[in-house]
Amino acid sequence: MTSIRYRTADVDGLKVFYREAGPADAPKLLLLHGFPSAGHMFRDLIPLLADRFHIVAPDLPGFGQSDMPPREKFSYTFDNISGVIDLFTEVIGFDRFAAYVFDYGAPTGFRLAVRHPERITAIVSQNGNAYEEGLSEGWSPIKAYWQDPSQANRKALRAFLSPETTRWQYTHGVPDPTMVSPDGQNLDNFYLARPGADEVQLDLFGDYKSNVAQYPSFQEYFRTHKPPLLAVWGKNDPFFVPPGAEAFKRDNPRAVVRFFDTGHFALETHAREIAASIRDFLS
Repeated sequence: MTSIRYRTADVDGLKVFYREAGPADAPKLLLLHGFPSAGHMFRDLIPLLADRFHIVAPDLPGFGQSDMPPREKFSYTFDNISGVIDLFTEVIGFDRFAAYVFDYGAPTGFRLAVRHPERITAIVSQNGNAYEEGLSEGWSPIKAYWQDPSQANRKALRAFLSPETTRWQYTHGVPDPTMVSPDGQNLDNFYLARPGADEVQLDLFGDYKSNVAQYPSFQEYFRTHKPPLLAVWGKNDPFFVPPGAEAFKRDNPRAVVRFFDTGHFALETHAREIAASIRDFLS
């Protein structure tokens, strides 16, 4: 059995909760979750990799068990979140590591790579986008808010925070929805229902445009440094579509792209297959 430890780190006064497993002297692997989840999304993956890697999976600020400081004390932008995770890696001694990035974890991790290319040994992107062609039509309401950050457009985005939408994110594109455990989505909905969490998430919807603005710098990093890159993609994702995965090969011809017949939260149905791909690729 794999022992997973549940810890917190003090990152400049901010409590960052994280899961840790694997031998301390093994190659390091940082797991970065997405919206609206937390490090618990890796609960099935970690035991499948912990014999070979020293794994750390933090909850991003405002998510899961990490601190969610008031918006007047912490500006919820991807630059700030990546800054916290950057310092977090230093606090826990992750000086060189591979990064598994998903959804919001992708622009977080790619910022770290651009900032410290010498620290990144490899990238595994699971539905973690860095190309405009990877954005589906499902982004239209959020793009409308980018163009006109009115209260009406902000209010329209609250539909993304409903329990029904969370379940839809977990099950859309999954051939057999009975394979999807309700546990993860119910925990996500618990976190989304906390006082103030809705405004935090709406702020991040608005700031996601800063990630799209950063795409050229992410792509330049891929071209210049050519990190070993594996894209493992739920091909039926309603938000990040397959052309976004294929695009990695344009800037990094050695990138490996593998599609799975599932949706956005691919680990819910294909943790074993994805773990096998990671073990093979990072060996």
